[in-house]
Amino acid sequence: MMATKMLQRYQDAERMNHWFMALMFVFAGLSGLAFFHPSLFFLSHLFGGGAWARILHPFMGVLMVLSFLGLFTKLWRDNVINDADREWKKHAGRMLKGDKEGMPPVGKYNYGQKMVFWAMAVSLVLLLITGFMFWRPWFAPLFPIPVLRIAVLVHSVSAVVLIAATIMHVYAAIWVKGTVRAMTRGTVSEGWAKLNHPLWHEEMTKGR
Repeated sequence: MMATKMLQRYQDAERMNHWFMALMFVFAGLSGLAFFHPSLFFLSHLFGGGAWARILHPFMGVLMVLSFLGLFTKLWRDNVINDADREWKKHAGRMLKGDKEGMPPVGKYNYGQKMVFWAMAVSLVLLLITGFMFWRPWFAPLFPIPVLRIAVLVHSVSAVVLIAATIMHVYAAIWVKGTVRAMTRGTVSEGWAKLNHPLWHEEMTKGR
């Protein structure tokens, strides 16, 4: 039997950065949820209690943003919306029905993946800005109470958007067979690339 030909999709550093960000997302998310509602305060015990959860949460949040920044600098160009993505969007219903062969060709990422990327980017920027605004005792005294209340609201909404986008990201990775391999081993089969990202496959195999 002929060996399956593989294509490099992510470098080692990109994958390590991705998983570090995922870890910080879980830690920051759990510690943040502990203060989102009294019924979730029990989550603070995972970090040594309420005081430690409050201390650690902003630091883990900053590390998550810095990790995403590393990915953003490498991937943002591949996530710019183009004409191929707009055409893919028009046929998104086919994708939901499992008709991949009927979808217009796309590059490294499709329209849905790009929207998740930008939703993450915007929500993380808002989380960073608002988080600094009410980070006690360092920055909160610089702002009046009404502004801090608005910042807390924006922070909460942005966190919900980030969690929703992450759920979509994880679901899509599991749903499309062969995708998880890209972020665990860094490679995908040529068959996977040709089926899901034909324009990227063409770019990667050009000149053979």
